[in-house]
Amino acid sequence: MHGASMLRDGVVMLGVGMVFVLLFRRLGLGATLGFLVAGALIGPQAFNLIGDAQGKISVAELGITLLLFIVGLELNLSRLWKMKQDIFAIGLIQVLTCGLAVTLIIHGVAGFSWQAALVLGLPLALSSTAQVLPMLQSAGRLRTPFGERAFAVLLFQDLSIVPLITLVTILSRNPADQQGPPGYLLFIYTVLAITGLVLAGRYLLRPLFRVIGNLGEREMFVFAALFTVTASAAVMEYLHLSTALGAFVAGVMLADSPYRHELEADVEPFRSILLGLFFLAVGMLLDLHVIADRPFFVIGMALALIATKAAIIFAIGMAFRMNWRGALALGLLLSQGGEFGFVLFAQAQRAFLIEPAAVSVFSAVVTLSMATTPFLMMVTARFREAPQVTGDREGPRADGANALVVGYGRFGQTVSQMLIAAGVPVTLIDTDIEMIDVAAEFGAKVYYGDGTRLDLLRQAGASEAELILFCIDGDQLDADLIEGVHEAFPKAAIFARTYDRRALIKLKGSPIAGVVREVMESAIKMGRMAMAAIDIDPAEAERAEDMYRARDKERLKAQYETGDVRAARDRIITSDEREEIFAATRRELAVDADAASEPVGAEELGRGQEP
Repeated sequence: MHGASMLRDGVVMLGVGMVFVLLFRRLGLGATLGFLVAGALIGPQAFNLIGDAQGKISVAELGITLLLFIVGLELNLSRLWKMKQDIFAIGLIQVLTCGLAVTLIIHGVAGFSWQAALVLGLPLALSSTAQVLPMLQSAGRLRTPFGERAFAVLLFQDLSIVPLITLVTILSRNPADQQGPPGYLLFIYTVLAITGLVLAGRYLLRPLFRVIGNLGEREMFVFAALFTVTASAAVMEYLHLSTALGAFVAGVMLADSPYRHELEADVEPFRSILLGLFFLAVGMLLDLHVIADRPFFVIGMALALIATKAAIIFAIGMAFRMNWRGALALGLLLSQGGEFGFVLFAQAQRAFLIEPAAVSVFSAVVTLSMATTPFLMMVTARFREAPQVTGDREGPRADGANALVVGYGRFGQTVSQMLIAAGVPVTLIDTDIEMIDVAAEFGAKVYYGDGTRLDLLRQAGASEAELILFCIDGDQLDADLIEGVHEAFPKAAIFARTYDRRALIKLKGSPIAGVVREVMESAIKMGRMAMAAIDIDPAEAERAEDMYRARDKERLKAQYETGDVRAARDRIITSDEREEIFAATRRELAVDADAASEPVGAEELGRGQEP
């Protein structure tokens, strides 16, 4: 019966959550609000379809941990250093000033004790990463200077949850918490734990993922990724520290590894599901009766929160030399409360610092403030500056990479180096661990992963890429795969290397910009070199090449149209008919010399093109 109850709860939560997320996405309000409203409706305060919300949120909090792990994967140390001013100056000032201002408002208006006001006000200074980042992505501004500054502030807010949880522990009135380690010891534990995770990431995790990569078992990557997150979180929990901090540090330690995109692609589905369940559980925990008893307080506090944060962030932006339009946009974008507020409110309740009623009221304040953000951005759209593409690009996902090269063997190396020589930013993906290691010795950054997976391509930056080039060997590509890549990433021109004409024919009808048979041009070049070695006249060698190209073009056209590799067998050049073919070819060349002397057009097949 217990298993049946869990299954029923799962069906209800996932079904109702899906419906409301689709509805709220359609309305432009975001998935987070959809989950919260769905949770409130299925919870005990409304239709009472689901029980044990507290138990479910304990499991779903792993979604927050996974979110911090993915944020960590986004931040290699070089990028962290590059963004240090935005993160540690603007972010720190924003959290402190907004947190203290909201604390004073709560203390003065609601009459809470200063401890209660502090554990409510400081979390309200944090904005919603889960809401803001998708808004920036959909608007195409995540990789602009404005988007990077917003991301930097959000990152500091995410990092600040650690000291805020520590503050709640220090102020705790719960006897169980007071029996834990003192504050100074928690600080020592934090330093030791971070150091240990850094060493583990370098000397244990990277070798582990290298072994798994050599095995080629994708399932083991999923297991290892989840083990990394849960193990780092468990270590932190054992030391009475933030589980989210452990996951974040583990992510940062793997941000520079070749396995970054594979890890992101494998963890992302679990993160999305668990984070959605977390918001559902938060909605279920909302005490709607308490909110109904104080509607004006909830609305007034939400408006005060939005106005206070927007004004302070606007002033900070102006102080850091943003133009007024950008500063206004930043203030409005980050004016809401965030998902970490729910976590910290629950922590403060367990610490006996605030009552459950206060948790419901201020959770409603956060939810209402989040609901206003899309409307605020729409209303002020005409006041804000148009997106500007940043010219400073570095790193595969954060840089808006122009080209993705899948496969870094002898073929992919030549293609990528030509693009790099032309000034085109390139992201390289391969599954050969030894090749990745060798490339690193020569200064090339190659990421591990199966480049035929749409989720991995998306993590590697395919949504912003202008070129996607499949340089993998063998017969791994077909028209369905190319069609799927084109539908997922319509901005990118797709090029492919094929093993032979059979593989090329498999791509018939696909939306591809160009196809190259991998050995054709090199074989033709060797033929020319061989003729030169035996003193064949250069003009005769040129005619021989033209003859071969013209006949091969005819043959490939027939094969492509019929799908039969045996078509136009009579067009294969043999010694017995060489003179006859040469005479016919010479007449063809006289009619259309340019067309016959071009490199074979079948190597640039696209939808509707003839070979």
